[in-house]
Amino acid sequence: MRSFCSFIRTASTKQNSLPRQTIRSFTASTQNNRFQVPQFKSPPPAMTTTTLKGQPFDRPVLDSMLRRRMFYTPSFEIYGGVAGLYDYGPPGCALQSNVIEIWRKHFVLEEDMLEVDCTALTPEEVLKTSGHVDKFADWMCKDPKNGEILRADHFVEAVLEARLKGDKDARGIKVEEKEEDPKKKKKKVKNTEAVKLEDAVVKEYEEILARIDNYDGEALGKLIKDHDLKNPVTGVQPSPPVAFNLMFQTAIGPSSNAPGYLRPETAQGQFLNFAKLLEFNQQQMPFASASIGKSFRNEISPRAGLLRVREFLMAEIEHYVDPEGGKKHARFNDIKDVKVRLLNRHVQLAGQTTIEEMTIGKAVSNGTVDNETLGYFLARIQQFLFKIGVDPSKTRFRQHMANEMAHYAADCWDAELQTSYGWIECVGCADRSAYDLTVHAKKTGAPLMVRERLETPITIEEWQIDLDKKKFGPHFKKDGKTVEAAVEALPQDKREALAQDLQLDGKIKIEVDGVGNGTVEISKELIQIGRKTKTVNTREFTPNVIEPSFGIGRILYALIEHNYWTRGNEGGDEARGVLSFPPPVAPTKVLLVPLSSHESFKPIVNRMSRKLRSIGVSTKTDDSSASIGKRYSRNDELGTPLGITVDFQSVKDGSFTLRDRDSTKQVRADEEKILKAIKELAEGSKVWADIEKELPAFEGQEAEIPVLTKKD
Repeated sequence: MRSFCSFIRTASTKQNSLPRQTIRSFTASTQNNRFQVPQFKSPPPAMTTTTLKGQPFDRPVLDSMLRRRMFYTPSFEIYGGVAGLYDYGPPGCALQSNVIEIWRKHFVLEEDMLEVDCTALTPEEVLKTSGHVDKFADWMCKDPKNGEILRADHFVEAVLEARLKGDKDARGIKVEEKEEDPKKKKKKVKNTEAVKLEDAVVKEYEEILARIDNYDGEALGKLIKDHDLKNPVTGVQPSPPVAFNLMFQTAIGPSSNAPGYLRPETAQGQFLNFAKLLEFNQQQMPFASASIGKSFRNEISPRAGLLRVREFLMAEIEHYVDPEGGKKHARFNDIKDVKVRLLNRHVQLAGQTTIEEMTIGKAVSNGTVDNETLGYFLARIQQFLFKIGVDPSKTRFRQHMANEMAHYAADCWDAELQTSYGWIECVGCADRSAYDLTVHAKKTGAPLMVRERLETPITIEEWQIDLDKKKFGPHFKKDGKTVEAAVEALPQDKREALAQDLQLDGKIKIEVDGVGNGTVEISKELIQIGRKTKTVNTREFTPNVIEPSFGIGRILYALIEHNYWTRGNEGGDEARGVLSFPPPVAPTKVLLVPLSSHESFKPIVNRMSRKLRSIGVSTKTDDSSASIGKRYSRNDELGTPLGITVDFQSVKDGSFTLRDRDSTKQVRADEEKILKAIKELAEGSKVWADIEKELPAFEGQEAEIPVLTKKD
């Protein structure tokens, strides 16, 4: 996906005026839809956004809290660190694990998917066939004077925007300084010269900027040349854009003669196992495979924390569907009334960001979304995101424009989440047609197709190919299997044309990748092509693939921003951060807080901790000397949703107070009821409001330590 891949939302009261700012990278693998994160040297100012409670959002404060509480930390930090590599600490690991667990239940379990775990080390031949070796790239250009590497599309944007600003200055129009887009390191043009442009030129520049994501390398180079765009630092025009491949290359084995790569996505392993998975599924269609694992991309200059990294966790689904019949989905009626917020390609090409909300059923019926299966997964993706705690008002689906999509894709949408960095692609959902299975089958000769027995045999007339196997193999030697696979993969219209060539010239020529110069000549002594009638009992077809691809790191970061807020600093205390994760997602579910260090509390705390863990609820005990309020406050930063206070009443009658993180309200009940309530909250079957109705409220906490007698 720029299958990433990878991939932020804020309240949309002014959505129509928002600039189209996105960080993308989780969709189909072509060079035209690769986008880089900003390459700034110092942290950019945060966009206008708010916390969960509507407070002004301060990203540096949140970042400091996340690192201080060790959600994540730069890898190899004591050696100076490596950009784009991060280690997750205990709460980060737990948060990621909980999100993955919910993902597995939501997709793998509920959709009866077949999960596989494939190797990350991939032979070059596989990624050459898939197109990654040639096309997995960003467009870069170089300043010939100082050697500076420039991101081609960002360079064009910066210069044209500077010229438009100069035009407004010359016309006496006051221009508000736009906050820098932290996802794009565009060369800032200082001291812009006030030069009035022709109205037609202004319109042309504005149209170019509205479509900047739709230009490939050649088009960007033409823009640079036609409009004489120069680097403001050196005053010279950069070189034509070239593609920079983002995969990590390595060698397999000690001889180094078997080149390979670290996989940039998990999809290829699933495609290569298609025939085995189909057999495992007893030849039943449709079905889906799923995979969760690390992928790797050699980003030029990674920034923005977890949003652009060189090693990241992906969760990908490949849903195989019969292309005939409109790609229907058996459970589409279950989700047809789910409302989604859509930004379609036509709106984007008009230079706008107007989001339209409609049911997924309507989006499919009116053609906005290409087919039912694609629409089904868009709705299921949204349900998953909302389930883990993503803010619905900061969620949208953005459709890829023509030049962003792979040539084989029928449609592609990104689930984008809004954060202080802008709109970030966190999930890509593409209809990859039959491309991947087709190219791997053609390359290897493996039957990556479905054979479906027909209830009633049919008679068909088609162009059939007969090879003289005794001569064919010895003639092509080691390339025989590859050439034969290419021949068998020829479509009917191509076979008809080749039959005429064979009759006229006594030979045919076909394209075969990896053999000679890519073109193979076959004489009539080796091949015959004729029109024949046959009775068919089975139907053979190559499935189309709908691929939802999740960038877990990006989802985690957006989830953190969406659930972050600060509690007031009453009493002069410093305002404390709170992460209001839903209990099923929260890294630790329960904080155990003994009222004091009194010896009578220890066995009770230990017993409660054991019982909670035995029912699958993670706990942490804070028996420090800090006040109960401060101890709870510290764990609010970790997102711990529940707290149990062990006090002297607990010693006497076995009752406990249960505190809610967000409201700070408490209830009190006996051990059995408290454990039951915690389990229901942790599983997500109930919310705090349900518990408040069931258990009596607790208004005060015993502050003094009574003197316990031996009887007590």
